Amino acid sequence: MVNRTTPALFAAFPELEDYASSPLSRIEELIHSTGFYRNKARNIQGFARKVLQEHDGQIPETLEELTALPGVGRKTANVVLQELYDIPSGVVVDTHVARISNLFELTRSKNPVIIERDLMTVLPQKYWIDWSLYMIFLGRSSCTARKRHCEACVLGDICPSSSVRARKSEQK
Repeated sequence: MVNRTTPALFAAFPELEDYASSPLSRIEELIHSTGFYRNKARNIQGFARKVLQEHDGQIPETLEELTALPGVGRKTANVVLQELYDIPSGVVVDTHVARISNLFELTRSKNPVIIERDLMTVLPQKYWIDWSLYMIFLGRSSCTARKRHCEACVLGDICPSSSVRARKSEQK
């Protein structure tokens, strides 16, 4: 839904100043379909105002500064740092990353902050930026939440949770 909503939002507000000065109701109207639109609109406007006032209109380059902005948590901050500045500040943990990292037995937690910490201890930093993209792709293709397709997965032979691996172990 976000991908469907943002083109109209970006067309209506091409500059950071536009978000900061717009009537909140206009932002709400454009993002209504995303759900929780009132809170999101307040965060969008608060983010714009704070970046303009406290960072001279420049998106901060540290996790600490980004997470101090309205509506920005660790996941968003990590995405911003990775995409804008190519800074591997951590591992982006969404539902796919959390689920598959548990299947790979890289973590036992359901808490995104703990999962991120666990992944940062087992993954070399050079893989932090791409890890979530690979896991999202895997989570949308062969390792979906509703049904895993281990036989079609490139990692089926090595994944600890794979039905392919389990069958091979039984045959030995």
